Amino acid sequence: MASATIQLTGADPATSQQATTDNDGRFTFAHAPTGPIHLTMGADGFAAQQFDGNLQSGQTLEVPQITLALATVNTEVKVVPPQVIAEQQIKEAEKQKALGFIPNYYVSYVPDAVALNPRQKFELAWKSTVNPVTFGITGVVAGIQQARNDFSGYGQGADGYAKRYGAAYADGAIGTMIGGFILPSLFKQDPRYFYKGTGTKKSRLMYALANAVICKGDNGHWQANYSGMIGAVAAAGISNAYYPSQDRGADLVFQNALIGIGATAAANVLQEFVIRKFTPNLPAHDPGGNGGGVGGKTHTLVGKAFGVFGVRYRDGD
Repeated sequence: MASATIQLTGADPATSQQATTDNDGRFTFAHAPTGPIHLTMGADGFAAQQFDGNLQSGQTLEVPQITLALATVNTEVKVVPPQVIAEQQIKEAEKQKALGFIPNYYVSYVPDAVALNPRQKFELAWKSTVNPVTFGITGVVAGIQQARNDFSGYGQGADGYAKRYGAAYADGAIGTMIGGFILPSLFKQDPRYFYKGTGTKKSRLMYALANAVICKGDNGHWQANYSGMIGAVAAAGISNAYYPSQDRGADLVFQNALIGIGATAAANVLQEFVIRKFTPNLPAHDPGGNGGGVGGKTHTLVGKAFGVFGVRYRDGD
């Protein structure tokens, strides 16, 4: 074996020498000390071997052929359930906040993120619904609606604002629970937007727009976004229960559903080109020479070492 290190130690530690094997695995100590000698042979990745002998004055001692075996390799394999990995990825997603405070949970910057189970989909939807920023944004929306006198049937004043606030919050909460938890669990679909980030601007734009009507299934395949589209219609239909009578009706339901799908497409475009820039805490989309001589007669030590390849390993849990 070439480039193996041979350490020679005699009775006097001061006479210690070192050599390196040549391309044929041979080594020589031309000025080895007489008396008891100890050889230690090793190389990177190989288990060290030992040899003990006795070199007489004027003698050429040939060391028997030495075999270096690969060092034992213990390979530990940890099997982590997908649910545990998904939970870790959710924890990372919860750190994603645009501008440092706006929750941005429903986007994954990990292209091969593990699918969520129903409990995890509920967890994501619930935390998004009860986040303090959600309440604050809802208050702003209700204020704008009041200023424009949208849904005039609610009237004005504190009572009108409270009704608008409740309706706006209900829209978001119902839409998130139906489109982000109930239907994705039923249809086995992933409610998240998977950031693309590569390719031409046109391809990324088309990808973002298409993700309003397609999504990734829990099986990893792309499919029609039944959860999002049916969820938009269902949420709009439920809103008939609390909006003023003049703002109800089947035509308004489908109109609002289409608006919701369009809003999703617009949000995806923002996710693809803008929001990532303002979102911190994102996951990362990874020889020696002959030793000194000793005066006197020449006492030569020669030998050869070669490697035997073999690996042993142990599978862990």
